Amino acid sequence: MSAVAGGTRLGCVGASARLRVKLLLLEPEFRNATHHMWRSEGLLPRYRTYLCAMHAVIRASVPLMELALDRARVRAASGDPLGAPLAAYLEEHIREEEGHDAWLLEDLRAAGGDPGDALGPLPSPLVASLVGSQYYWIEHHHPVALLGYIAVLEGYAPAPGLTGRIARLTGLPAAALRTVREHAVLDTEHLDELYALLDRLPLGRGAEAAVAVSALHSLDALTRLFVRLGRSAPAPSLRGAGLVPPMGVTP
Repeated sequence: MSAVAGGTRLGCVGASARLRVKLLLLEPEFRNATHHMWRSEGLLPRYRTYLCAMHAVIRASVPLMELALDRARVRAASGDPLGAPLAAYLEEHIREEEGHDAWLLEDLRAAGGDPGDALGPLPSPLVASLVGSQYYWIEHHHPVALLGYIAVLEGYAPAPGLTGRIARLTGLPAAALRTVREHAVLDTEHLDELYALLDRLPLGRGAEAAVAVSALHSLDALTRLFVRLGRSAPAPSLRGAGLVPPMGVTP
């Protein structure tokens, strides 16, 4: 097995480090997609479309964790050693993530968009692939798989400088940028908590593989979603005329 760094063998490091190594394989394509998505040309309408797409993803976060929490409690009662610590983590993380979908609707309104553009249309198949796979793995395999999904959403959060870039290029007010601004800070803390959990859990080969497959699928699906968002697309409808005075990205 090849070394991670400094002569440390991959098998001797924790589950979180092994997961990070796997995700590195997909990072270049993801970075290219986000770089193109946040280009200056046509950024304002694309940002509104981004908010709609992210709402479709984020509104599923708490329901996903609630389902995983229920299944983790059942497994804990049956003697699964992963059940109780996974349930404890999910209980806390649910409290931390509540209401974030509402932030996106508020941002969209402040950016001159209509929240109906996020709430009304059928979510794209790309969103369904990203989110829907988690429902399947929670229900039909093991709720620990959700940790791979969370690792990607927290680990590929907006870069710290993105808020300023969007504001500078679009003229949008701070009220339209809350989600990007808050997640640039919050998700770093949340990722540290998640990686610490992965290293504490008694993960066997099967459970660790489930987390890794979930994470790799999630990063691939998120990349494909951002590629689509980076293409030219009709802007969501506006409430009024005129200019109103983002999941791991790099400016």
